[in-house]
Amino acid sequence: MPHAPRAENAGHPAGHPTEQAGTQADIQADTRTGVQPDGSSLRVPAPADVAVIGLIPLLAPYFRKGLVEGAMPEPLLGTMKAHRLTPRHGAVLPQLLAGELTVGELARRLRVSLPTASELVGALNRAGIVERNEDPANRRRVLVSLSADYRPAIERFIATRSEPLLRALDTLSPRDREGFVAGLTAWTREILA
Repeated sequence: MPHAPRAENAGHPAGHPTEQAGTQADIQADTRTGVQPDGSSLRVPAPADVAVIGLIPLLAPYFRKGLVEGAMPEPLLGTMKAHRLTPRHGAVLPQLLAGELTVGELARRLRVSLPTASELVGALNRAGIVERNEDPANRRRVLVSLSADYRPAIERFIATRSEPLLRALDTLSPRDREGFVAGLTAWTREILA
C-alpha cells in the first residue's frame, strides 16, 4: 500500500529520542501503512479482508492435535505415533481414497515437489499404511494405494473429520463452491510457497 513520505524529525533537535524511534503518531502511521521497524512493508488488511481473517482463528480448534488424534481410530493412531508421522503425511491419505495414484500425481495434488511426495509415501509405506506397486501397464511407474489393513480406519477417520466441511459445501451453490475451492487452493499455494 503506497504512503506519503513523512518529514524526518520535523521540529526535533538532532539526537532527540524521536530521531531514532519516531513519534507515536509516526509509529501508528507506519502500522497502518504496513511499514515495519526494519523498513520492510507488509500489506495491511482492508476491512473486507478482516472479515475473512477473523474467521481463521475460529477454525483453529478443528485442527488441534488432541482433537485430530481423538477422531483417529486405532490402529491408525498408534501407527502414526509409532512412526512419528505428521499431518503432512496424513494429507496423502485422502488423496488415495478413490484409488491408486502415482507419486507424481500425489505431488501435483498436494502441490509439493516430487522428492517430497516420494519421502511422504516412503514413510507411509514403511509404516504399512500405504503400498507401492509396479504399474503393470508401465513398469517405470509406481502406483501408491492404501493398505487393506488400514483402509477401514482411514475411511472412518476421513469421513468423521470431513463431515463439517461436506455439510458446509452442501449449503453452497455450484458457483460458490468453485469460489471456495479456488480460494482454499490459492491460500494453500501461498502457504506452501
